[in-house]
Amino acid sequence: MLFEIKDLRVHYGRAEVLKGISMHIDEGSIVTLVGANGAGKTTTLKTISGLKGLTSGEIWFQDTRIDKMPSHRIVQIGIAHVPEGRMVFGPMTVLDNLKTGAYLRKDRRNVARDIDVMFSHFPVLERRRQQKAGSLSGGEQQMLAIARALMARPKLVLMDEPSMGLSPLMVAEVGRIIQDIDRSSTSVMLVEQNARMALALADRAYILEVGRVVMEGPAQEMARNDVVRKAYLGSSPNPAFMK
Repeated sequence: MLFEIKDLRVHYGRAEVLKGISMHIDEGSIVTLVGANGAGKTTTLKTISGLKGLTSGEIWFQDTRIDKMPSHRIVQIGIAHVPEGRMVFGPMTVLDNLKTGAYLRKDRRNVARDIDVMFSHFPVLERRRQQKAGSLSGGEQQMLAIARALMARPKLVLMDEPSMGLSPLMVAEVGRIIQDIDRSSTSVMLVEQNARMALALADRAYILEVGRVVMEGPAQEMARNDVVRKAYLGSSPNPAFMK
């Protein structure tokens, strides 16, 4: 097992936002958190990455407890976060954004090689390498945010709403990028408003309602569950990358 949360509780003031959730991620897998706005999905990711303090519970990564670690240390041990809203460094170039993703690494020669790898995965970023990140389209910024996170060579990537605000064509492209991440070296925890896409991409799913895990299991089973379908999937067609 790569990662595990045990009985996690988180408060904002007096309001308990996460109410004792537990979940795990195996190596080389994609896990998705599905739920309505306010279910606690983004709070879960922020707590994992050290941006939000927990009230109680435990977070374990590769047999190390990390819930008391500062954010930079969590990145250093192998967890990267692609935040909601992309959050690229707008005044900086695409190339410099990628370099910041590797700022904790000491292997400069491998960093240069990994930049070339990112450009091979995201050719549009290579064409824009000297362009300011703030001038990119929404889809291009999302690709940059994902590539920047991968520059840290993480074992686990946390992705928060990667398709938000994108055109249907770009949503499909982002989905394929997530699917094509090297599963031999990187696992993914995905929070995604497009529940149909998330369940299509994931191996395992957790359904959150008001801070609690109310259902969990293989993602394909969750996609066929009548309760999940009625609450989250509607009648939109299956994405092209459906497993």
